Amino acid sequence: MAYQSEAALEQQFIEQLNKQEYSTVDIPDYDALVENFKVQFEAFNAPKLDTPITDKEWERIFNLMLGKSVFQSAKILRDKFVLEREDGTKVYLSFFDQDHTKNIFQVTHQTTVVGKYVNRYDVTILVNGLPLVQIELKKRGVELKQAYNQVQRYHKTSFHGLFDYIQIFVISNGVNTRYFANNPN
Repeated sequence: MAYQSEAALEQQFIEQLNKQEYSTVDIPDYDALVENFKVQFEAFNAPKLDTPITDKEWERIFNLMLGKSVFQSAKILRDKFVLEREDGTKVYLSFFDQDHTKNIFQVTHQTTVVGKYVNRYDVTILVNGLPLVQIELKKRGVELKQAYNQVQRYHKTSFHGLFDYIQIFVISNGVNTRYFANNPN
C-alpha cells in the first residue's frame, strides 16, 4: 500500500466528483456558505420566480431554516415552501428535487467554522447550496475511528445553522470507507 497524504486523497476525491459534473466552489467560512446557498436556491427555483427574491423574502426563507433538528431539516428538504411575495402573490419553492437531474451539485473543501472550537471540514457536498454530505478523510493507515470521533466532536462543537441539513457522513482513509446518517445520538 503506497503512502497517500490526506491532502492528496482529498484532491483525488474532488477530481472524481468534478468528472461527475459537480462544480467546485470556494467556501472558506459559514458566511460564504450562506451566501452560496442564497445564490443556488434562487438559481434552482428560477423557473418559478418572475423577479429575484428580495432581502425581506430571503429573511423569511432563511429564518424558516434555522434552529431545526436534523429530522426537521430533512422534512423541510422534502416539502414545498410557500413564499408570500412582497406584492402579495404566493409562489411554491423547493429546496430539493427528487429528480436529481434538476438539482445543482457542488463540492467544497476546507471550510472553516467557528463554534466552541475552530473546525475545518475536509469535503462537503452541497445540493442546491445546502450542505447534505460531509466527508472526513484521513491518510492511509490511520484508523477510521479517528475520523468518526472527529465528526462526533463537530456535532458537539460547531454543527449549526445550515450544517443541520447534513444527512450523511462519510469517513475514509483511502482504503476503508464507512458512511452513517446524521444522528447526533
